[in-house]
Amino acid sequence: MEARDVIKRPVITERSTELMVDKKYTFVVDRRANKSEIKRAVEEIFGVKVAQVNTMNYDGKFKRFGRYTGYTPKRKKAIVTLTPESKDLEFYEGV
Repeated sequence: MEARDVIKRPVITERSTELMVDKKYTFVVDRRANKSEIKRAVEEIFGVKVAQVNTMNYDGKFKRFGRYTGYTPKRKKAIVTLTPESKDLEFYEGV
């Protein structure tokens, strides 16, 4: 799997921005990717050194729209911790 196929997008929420102070970054990743593939992809794309990867699998939520029902897609989230000597990642311009 290519590095750009493993990392789908960063998660930008209030909690994930608070974790960025501790050099922890949250990404939505491919459901089939394992921790070593995620680590290799982040190091290749951003040019940093990864210390630890934590992953979480989420089932789809039940949603209803009128008389139609279904589930949102399943997803996998990864929290990547960088080493202290690594540079910070920039996802958007500061305000």
